[in-house]
Amino acid sequence: MNIHQLINKYAQQPLPHQLLVSWLGDYKRPNDKINTLKTEGVLEAVKKGLYIAGPATGLLRPEPFLLANHMLGPSYVSIETALSYYGLIPERVYEVASMTTKASRKFDTSLGRFTYTHLPLPYYAFGLNCVQLSPDQVAIIASPEKALCDKIVTTAGLTLRSIKGSYDYLVDGMRIEESALKQLNVYTIEEWLPGAPKKDSLLMLVKMIKSL
Repeated sequence: MNIHQLINKYAQQPLPHQLLVSWLGDYKRPNDKINTLKTEGVLEAVKKGLYIAGPATGLLRPEPFLLANHMLGPSYVSIETALSYYGLIPERVYEVASMTTKASRKFDTSLGRFTYTHLPLPYYAFGLNCVQLSPDQVAIIASPEKALCDKIVTTAGLTLRSIKGSYDYLVDGMRIEESALKQLNVYTIEEWLPGAPKKDSLLMLVKMIKSL
């Protein structure tokens, strides 16, 4: 297959620069060809070294969650983005927020803003789901419990000191329904506590949910 056919075939996947170069093995100057494809709108760069099918192809492109996994790795989609995906918060989210073991970063792209917040191991690795976004796309997303815990852990200045304070923050502040909180698996959260940042706040979250 030629480069256009390959881009069409894998249009729903992020395309790393190294992969494109391997597809252009017959070219003496593959980077020049990549730049030409960008100019033609067949390819679009989302960050240095990472591309997607361009608007000229008219093809479906990678889902934002899958793209977020590839923009910076390791990473997984979490906090408000995941909470909105699961229907736990009513607000529409306008950026894709992820957690990473690397330094916190953000990328502003033509497809929107992608943010990454650092989390330490082993806590980072708990509560991750592989979600099928389409027949050809699978992304790593925090479970509802992990996304909520990540929100508490990464919100500067937030400390949950009482059951009432926790309730007010989650139900009145974040507008999460009581019924949705009751469905969360608090026993899973308890398993994460020994290695978690803000352990006391997460313990208070567990106590509040158990009190409902």
